[in-house]
Amino acid sequence: MNTNKKSNRMPLYTKIIRYMWLVFIVGLVGIVLFIAAVNVNFLGLFGDLPDFESLENPESELASELYSADGVLLGKYFRENRTPVSYNELSPNLINALIATEDVRFEDHSGIDPRGLSRVLVKTLLLGQRGAGGGSTLSQQTAKNLFKTRTRESQGLLSNVPILRMVIIKTKEWIVAAKLERAYTKEELLTMYLNTSDFGSNAFGIKTAAGTFFNKEPRDLNIQESATLVGLFKAPSYYSPVYNPENSNRRRNTVLSQMNKYGFITQSQFDSLSKLPIELEYLVEGHNEGLATYFREVVKADLIQWTKENLKPDGSNYDLFGDGLRVYTTIDSRLQKYAEEAVAEHMPELQAKFREEMGNRDPWIDSQGRVIPDFIENAVKRTQAYRNLKSRYGDNEDSISVKLNEKKKMTVFSYEKGEIDTLMSTMDSLRYYKKFLQTGFVSMDPHSGHIKAWVGGTNHKYFKYDHVKQGKRQPGSTFKPFVYAAAIENGYGPCYTVIDQPVEINQPDQPTWRPSNANREFTFERMTIRAAMSQSVNSVTAYMMKKLSPGVVVETAHRIGITSELEEVPALALGTVDVSIMEMVGSFSTFVNKGEHITPIYIDRIEDKNGNVLHQFIPRKRPAMSEEHAYIMVYMLRGGTEEEGGTSQGLPRNLRDEGNEIGGKTGTTQNASDGWYMGITKDLVSGVWVGGDDRAIHFRSWLNGQGSRTARPIWANFMTKVYEDPSLGITKGPFPKPERPLSIEIDCSKYDLNQDVYQEFDYDATSTDF
Repeated sequence: MNTNKKSNRMPLYTKIIRYMWLVFIVGLVGIVLFIAAVNVNFLGLFGDLPDFESLENPESELASELYSADGVLLGKYFRENRTPVSYNELSPNLINALIATEDVRFEDHSGIDPRGLSRVLVKTLLLGQRGAGGGSTLSQQTAKNLFKTRTRESQGLLSNVPILRMVIIKTKEWIVAAKLERAYTKEELLTMYLNTSDFGSNAFGIKTAAGTFFNKEPRDLNIQESATLVGLFKAPSYYSPVYNPENSNRRRNTVLSQMNKYGFITQSQFDSLSKLPIELEYLVEGHNEGLATYFREVVKADLIQWTKENLKPDGSNYDLFGDGLRVYTTIDSRLQKYAEEAVAEHMPELQAKFREEMGNRDPWIDSQGRVIPDFIENAVKRTQAYRNLKSRYGDNEDSISVKLNEKKKMTVFSYEKGEIDTLMSTMDSLRYYKKFLQTGFVSMDPHSGHIKAWVGGTNHKYFKYDHVKQGKRQPGSTFKPFVYAAAIENGYGPCYTVIDQPVEINQPDQPTWRPSNANREFTFERMTIRAAMSQSVNSVTAYMMKKLSPGVVVETAHRIGITSELEEVPALALGTVDVSIMEMVGSFSTFVNKGEHITPIYIDRIEDKNGNVLHQFIPRKRPAMSEEHAYIMVYMLRGGTEEEGGTSQGLPRNLRDEGNEIGGKTGTTQNASDGWYMGITKDLVSGVWVGGDDRAIHFRSWLNGQGSRTARPIWANFMTKVYEDPSLGITKGPFPKPERPLSIEIDCSKYDLNQDVYQEFDYDATSTDF
């Protein structure tokens, strides 16, 4: 009996084997059920996984790009600075470095690498080694990059359990990696990984990283550069070649060692490359560098408004900073470069003259040349720094004053030395910056309405305000052509003569207006209105205003292109109302464009990331004056360079040779607060303004502050550069004449202007005409 009982007993090792099989089967079933539960997010315990449509069309934030008309990338708008590339745009060196370092069996597995996973489990769980890695394949890392598997938004209820949270995350990445392997080729997965990775220094994706660190395209990266960038995946900050060069060099050599180990480079290549220093050409893309910085900020505001007013097919708004829009502008990068160079070459010289005249005196002065008391103290109250302190200290002005005068480290702008590190208080820096002159320049194709160049100021990093579209200042004598345009339309030809003498304009309940000429003198000689406009004689312009009335001039200016509100007062003849450079350029273009006004545009079209056109911008056109009258106004403006004493006579001879016709008008406001120049050619209409941030900041000498010295040189420098570049197709030559003969003779030399028919007998300087 005992023998039989013993024989019926199951051996211990058999029981152990059975228990192990049971545990294995239960574990296997448990793993399968766990994976299935994670895959369907059972009861919301695990968090969502991307659906099939998301896998087929993975979304990652893409920078929107701004292009010039000639295809040059001007700038980007982004939260993550990322621009995708295709596999064919990647250097083989980069692919080899990536595979050797991150996933050497990438071509052999289907998203999960059992050997790599086993290695990590043994080293981590059994041997307790740190730094064994996570065993993640490139497919898993791509899943993590694309679908943000580790963010709070993708977590479920069980994700609050510390260890379980990482198990769920890893499981999700395995599932998504396997699905990605079925949906994409290996080449596509590699490309997606490189496009979605963070390289540090605000560089997301390989295209931005290659440009940021080496100023190269991804296809041009050499072996050591590729190794440096791949080395960043381990820890972008710790291995940054900019901030931790020793760490970066060590990590780069580790990558090179892996490439040597797996046969991507030879031993001799490793030996030589590992000894080389890392040579960077480091430049982080920002909004203060590159071409058209002011223009890019103006366009950004317009595009943000556009995204609010336009919807995607799914009903959501477009995202300028993440949807990868491609915005094509009308700016020509070559003209933009020449405009910025013209400003950069003239403004330091002008600033030096301003500083020399200023000496130790403050430049903020009243109409009597006296320094305005408490100017800076009042100006600081309009700053954000003051508003912040006001919200903190309330009505305690003493505390606010202490903080405003507290010195701190800062970097300030200068023309001579570039950026200067110094100690300044808020009051010191405001006083320092208020002494700088500012400028605005814009150039337009008068026939298409396309803005071709835009310079909103002297340095966008330190002076943010745009003086082309945002800024409005008094145009001075550059407004006079609108008075003469009204005169031409009302039957007064260019050869109509007026005596240069004092003029009074009287209006009911208004003080008498008695303008003087710029030099405070009158010649009492008869002159044609063309000569008067070319010499910018105030008395003749005032006389024409008296003949026409302010209402007629306002209507003419608005019709031709001025959009700002204009007060119907006689002084308007001398440009006493605020307008923008953009308005002035658009209006002067009406003369060149045969009387048709085109509202200036600077965005041509907006495309989505796939190149589909979302919006095509069409210039708005309307007839504003007859072709004959427009041509006569061009002839009037040419007087600046052709009439004796014309204010454009100072233009370089090289601009006026080869039969080139130029029209121009200077403008200088009272006390020389604003200097202007408007220049027209057959191909371009351009405007320049120069002045202080505040009207009280200006040259003490009206002679030094007049537009012919402050603004005109910028236009002349710009046009010189333009004509020297044959690739632009902008040539010298005459303005085209109307096809139909003019109804009047505009060559004043063919008239005997001393005959009675050209004399005025009914002129009463003191009469009230309107």
